[in-house]
Amino acid sequence: MQPSHLIASKPILTLLCALTLVACSSAGIEHYQDKQPQMVPEEFFLGPLTAHGVLKDRTGTVTRRFNADLQGSWDDGVGLLAERFVFDDGEIQFRNWQLIPTTSDTPGVRTYIGRAEDVVGDAEVQVSGNAMFIRYVLEVPYKGDTIEVNVDDRMYLVSDRVLINESRLTKFGIPVGEIVLTIIRGPGPLGASVSEAK
Repeated sequence: MQPSHLIASKPILTLLCALTLVACSSAGIEHYQDKQPQMVPEEFFLGPLTAHGVLKDRTGTVTRRFNADLQGSWDDGVGLLAERFVFDDGEIQFRNWQLIPTTSDTPGVRTYIGRAEDVVGDAEVQVSGNAMFIRYVLEVPYKGDTIEVNVDDRMYLVSDRVLINESRLTKFGIPVGEIVLTIIRGPGPLGASVSEAK
């Protein structure tokens, strides 16, 4: 007969093991290959868009809210996404993303290089099915200086006009924050501009 405290701990141990396996087996971009609608950056990031989201700290508490106006264009296959963010405290930030197509070694996966002013080096961009993953190192203002934070963007197209993005922010492998945002393509009732949303 086992001691009662050991019996009681078995379900907890099983749960912890299961959670560890789930955390280590996050679905790769290939998992979304057959998901619809298909994400085509050259089509979605074209013309005016808006973004609306929140920034959370490592405890999951929302610390900032923001709205953004975006403008996408493509020239000779290279994309440019000009972004203007307005935060709830009045701060305004700008970022210009460049997307450069590259040759993919994985069937069903399209790849790009991503570049922006506050991104260190090149971002790794993968697209498959309705998903678009971007991994990069971002320079973030911190106490009068900047620090480098690893960002893992996971975007999912849920309709031809709406893209959901979850971003995990880590430093030395430790979670430091999260960004959740919705990007809406084109003008219309779904997409209030920054000035309308303030």
